Amino acid sequence: MLAIIPARGGSKGLPGKNIKDLKGKPMIAYTIEAALKSEKISRVIVSTDSKEIEKVVKYYGAEVPCLRPASLSDDKASSLDVYRYVIDKIEQEEKNKIEEFIVLQPTSPLRNEIHIDEAINLFENKEADSVVSYCKESHSIFWHKYIDGDGSFVEIFKDNFQKNRQEIRNTYYPNGAIYIFKRKVLETGKYYSEKSYAYLMDRNVSVDIDDIDDFQYAEFLMSKK
Repeated sequence: MLAIIPARGGSKGLPGKNIKDLKGKPMIAYTIEAALKSEKISRVIVSTDSKEIEKVVKYYGAEVPCLRPASLSDDKASSLDVYRYVIDKIEQEEKNKIEEFIVLQPTSPLRNEIHIDEAINLFENKEADSVVSYCKESHSIFWHKYIDGDGSFVEIFKDNFQKNRQEIRNTYYPNGAIYIFKRKVLETGKYYSEKSYAYLMDRNVSVDIDDIDDFQYAEFLMSKK
């Protein structure tokens, strides 16, 4: 299976995060190494607009067939459009039809090759249209609220507010670590279909790094292993 690692150069929450040194290696190196160790992945491609990132990822063994255009590198660019661009580019240049692929975000350095292979096995065994990694939420979403500018509460959910924690069904959130798609799902502009499934991951490997707090938490967890 083809792996795509999206890694643009610009990051406002944590500048340079994709190649920021994390316990002795650029953060993106952990994702590249996990993909290369996977028994299910045959090719690892990084989609980036940065020559600096390109140099780093090639050192760690991934491909950069071409730099991503500026139109797909700003904050408004859709992730699905980036995946389409990569797939279309490969198909046009190599005359090779890609029916399925996996996306591994570099901001999930605690995800390893075992998680990847398990998720792909789920995708294959279920004959799924897509598989997305999820993590169990520790607190009920029914406790969440909007907060107005004056600090007052605004209810999001009208029901279940008075229920005890034990009475409320568990909820899960996508942790950003693994996305597996059939090409036909990509064309719908959605991540899910009626044949989509969740690959569940533990909380201690589900850190998705957006800012310095996430980064330092990942360092802490890695230092404990």
